[in-house]
Amino acid sequence: MPAWLKRLSPGDRRGTWIVLGAWILLAVLLGPLAGRLEQVEEDGPNAFLPGNAESAQVNLLLADFRQDDAMPAVIVYTGPKDVITERAEADRPAFSRVSGTETGPPVTSDDGKAVIVVVPLHDSERLGDSIDELRALTKAGVPPGVTIEVGGPAATLMDAVAVFDSLDSTLMLATGTVVIVLLLLTYRSPFLWLVPVLSVAFAAVLTQATTYLLAAHAGLPVNPQSAGILMVLVFGVGTDYALLLIARYREELHAHEDRHAAMRLALRRSVPAILASAGTVVLGLCCLAFADLNSSRSLGLVGAVGIACAFLAMVSVLPALLVLGGRWIFWPFVPRFGDAPRRGTTGWRRIGDLVARRPRAAWLGSLAVTGGLALGVVGMDLGLEHAEMFQDKPGSVIAQERIAEHFPSGAADPAVVVVPDGDADAAVRAASGVPGVVSATAGDSVGGRTQLAVVLADAPDSAAAKGTIDGLRDALPAAALVGGSTAEELDTERATARDLRVVVPLVLLVVVAVLVGLLRAVLGPLLLLCTVVVSFLAALGASNLLFVHVFGHAAVDWEVPLLGFVFLVALGIDYNIFLMHRVREESARHGHARGVVVGLAGTGGVITSAGIVLAATFAVFAVLPMVTMMQLGVIVSLGVLLETLLIRTILVPALALDLGPRFWWPNPPTGPAADPTRPEVVKVA
Repeated sequence: MPAWLKRLSPGDRRGTWIVLGAWILLAVLLGPLAGRLEQVEEDGPNAFLPGNAESAQVNLLLADFRQDDAMPAVIVYTGPKDVITERAEADRPAFSRVSGTETGPPVTSDDGKAVIVVVPLHDSERLGDSIDELRALTKAGVPPGVTIEVGGPAATLMDAVAVFDSLDSTLMLATGTVVIVLLLLTYRSPFLWLVPVLSVAFAAVLTQATTYLLAAHAGLPVNPQSAGILMVLVFGVGTDYALLLIARYREELHAHEDRHAAMRLALRRSVPAILASAGTVVLGLCCLAFADLNSSRSLGLVGAVGIACAFLAMVSVLPALLVLGGRWIFWPFVPRFGDAPRRGTTGWRRIGDLVARRPRAAWLGSLAVTGGLALGVVGMDLGLEHAEMFQDKPGSVIAQERIAEHFPSGAADPAVVVVPDGDADAAVRAASGVPGVVSATAGDSVGGRTQLAVVLADAPDSAAAKGTIDGLRDALPAAALVGGSTAEELDTERATARDLRVVVPLVLLVVVAVLVGLLRAVLGPLLLLCTVVVSFLAALGASNLLFVHVFGHAAVDWEVPLLGFVFLVALGIDYNIFLMHRVREESARHGHARGVVVGLAGTGGVITSAGIVLAATFAVFAVLPMVTMMQLGVIVSLGVLLETLLIRTILVPALALDLGPRFWWPNPPTGPAADPTRPEVVKVA
């Protein structure tokens, strides 16, 4: 390292103050920008769709037709015919005041038990307020035996927005609380927990400001979902890195009287593993840039920014705060120079010795456990209907269910077709003849194109309705584009399936490349990669059983397997990186077999703490009302725990011990005790 760079590092007395001062200045300058992240969040109709999908193209074209940005709300009355008709007529003047335009007459179902009123809402800036006003109007003085619900596209959008509006605050509060509690339990110190929390706070400011600048000036896609998950990543991963660095720093304080020298060595010995971990996660998340689904691309790229910022904070401001705090910050367990380290590794050493006694039986048993859990994937259903996307049904979902009971299910949410003017009449005839279509009518004509409304017989998010969309696309002229909510769901499902085929191999290639570079071996990294895939399948299988038999979910959402795979593989490989980087270091000193046991004993406590913290931060997704987010959190949490407690503790060490020095082929560790010609004897405690 150049001399000038050493003087700017937290391992130098003057550099410590320079680093801390730079971060404080950075936080002051970037703080206002961090608060603007919401301004660049994209929550339009295409934010969660495949970029080039037909339904996304329709949404862009509809901007020409909706010059006033009108979006309908649908009021659904159910009960005795005369009563609901009278109430609907009485409500129309109030609806017109909310809309600003005349509201059309009520439409009665064939069975006479339901009435709907369509209210066009023109002011997109007041859409949420308008839905609230409509719901307040309909809840006032409801006659006995009558139910009134507000649904339709406008209410559906606002119910979804309400979920994401609370996402940031709910996740930040829950994540912060979980991290602080776990740090207190881990360190049992009234002071030490403050250091990683302050460091994560610096990282959060840098993350939000950087994300805002990239979104505003470089086209980085940001939506409410990716912005909410961003802080969970920064908290969880940043705390993980802090735990690893603090543990190594504590070790060095026992061997060095000068705390700056101790920090220099702690950074030298831990940063390569932390850098490899951060690089793996960043590159793995960047693989989502090749996804078709806009929401997946946003989550990957935004998450990569967060991980990079967390890494920078944890290797700069965290060491500076630790050095400035002195040894007393560890009170009451102060690491004193010359004292034997309080390792607390007896249990982990015992586990390592037990694995070393019968390594083949250990890894076969681990595979049996993970393989059994992976069987839960068999028969897994994919795809949630709109009504199944919320843990508690909002009013828009209830309204759609009432409509489906008494009207053609697609009446309140028809498919939208955009065709050239010359093809409009032929398109109406072709659409009307498609099985599953109730009616097709031509609407406005703007800019040489005509808009068609096609009412489907089946519920908009049902498999039958999606089949009808395929029928429409086959039957209509080649220049016709089919959109609407049903087409959007169909396009999303197909894009997700394509993204799995493209992104998963890319992530695996990235991970194995980082492992090969860090461990300077080939065989071992390939085995480590296989263990992470096994861990993911086990987590997915176990989660599927929980979703079906405990939480009562109808299926797993389409996005969850891909996002779960990327997060779990990229994050889960961290613990193998931290373990095997230490094992290689110890193998050069003690020989391969003893190096595996010593490496496991030396990292067992800190990696377990890090895994529990990361699993707990993702577990906070369970408090969110969106089933998709909850499922993602469960899969990642279970996977991280499996990686921490089984894969890293038993499976990986057992494989390394069973293979012997061949694990490091073609470049075994070098050192006085790493001579592959010397016999290795592992003493069992």
